[in-house]
Amino acid sequence: MNYELNNDIAVLHFDDGKANAIGHEFIDNIEQGLKQAEQEAKAVIILGKEKMFSAGFDLTEINNGPAASKALIDRGAKMLLQLFSHPQPVVAGCTGHAIAAGALLLLAADTRLSAAGSYKIGLNETAIGLTLPTFGIELAHARLAKRHITAAVIQAQLYSPTEAVDVGFIDEVVDQKNLQAACIKTASQLSELPTATYAAMKYKLRKTHINRIKQSITA
Repeated sequence: MNYELNNDIAVLHFDDGKANAIGHEFIDNIEQGLKQAEQEAKAVIILGKEKMFSAGFDLTEINNGPAASKALIDRGAKMLLQLFSHPQPVVAGCTGHAIAAGALLLLAADTRLSAAGSYKIGLNETAIGLTLPTFGIELAHARLAKRHITAAVIQAQLYSPTEAVDVGFIDEVVDQKNLQAACIKTASQLSELPTATYAAMKYKLRKTHINRIKQSITA
């Protein structure tokens, strides 16, 4: 991850040269980046690599056995909760495909901008024989449009960036070349809101989902 402070905006740019899979190192970087942003920034931007935001959990680690799989997913749940409840505005710049836990990163952010392109965004767990853990279900209920939630979650529908706006994964689609600038503009506007009030309003709106995710992690 590359961490950059752009005025009062913390930019977390992920590019592992492959699929930006969510493994322990990815989680470490998100957690550290959010903590650092709280100390020196007023808003956060998360960007992927060109044509790939994130393909989800690292299957290499998932396939290391039940203990390794559980450890990674538990850490992923805590990371997504940290992102979902982060007190500052969080803007996600979806640079390309966002599948499974990659799509959950979008749901955990506040404002989601996507590059235009032939990309797929969504939760494909059912299609690959998996069920979403509680944290995924709660994020879906919190952010996805009710009329689309069956198709998006149960039926594993994947969407183009434009389609994903109506579903609730994305808020706005922009040209690829303008994505980072658009994210910075949005984050700068949001950073002008009173931080303490922003944090309080976010918690009040999301507290039911936050508490359910916390309870599932404890359980």
